[in-house]
Amino acid sequence: MNTKLYVGGIPYSSTNEDLKNHFAQAGEVASAQIIIDKMTGRSKGFGFVTMSTQDEAEKAMSLHETDYEGRKLIVNEARPQSPREHRSFNQKRYNRN
Repeated sequence: MNTKLYVGGIPYSSTNEDLKNHFAQAGEVASAQIIIDKMTGRSKGFGFVTMSTQDEAEKAMSLHETDYEGRKLIVNEARPQSPREHRSFNQKRYNRN
């Protein structure tokens, strides 16, 4: 079963392939994705790595607070995204008749 990990502290110059190669030392990496800012197209400095097994994920978590290209990594098991407030354009707010 795949286990998804949150990875913070990723250098902005890193690519998905760089991240995948770094975590490959812990085992088989199913996927690695760095989150990109929609407006600027630049890395947000965090991402997600999916390891193939729970054992490999635990081994990958040992990379927590290790140096990666001059930055200290934060590695934790990923949690589901919490619900966000619905944002919509409210016509009544702007219509002052």
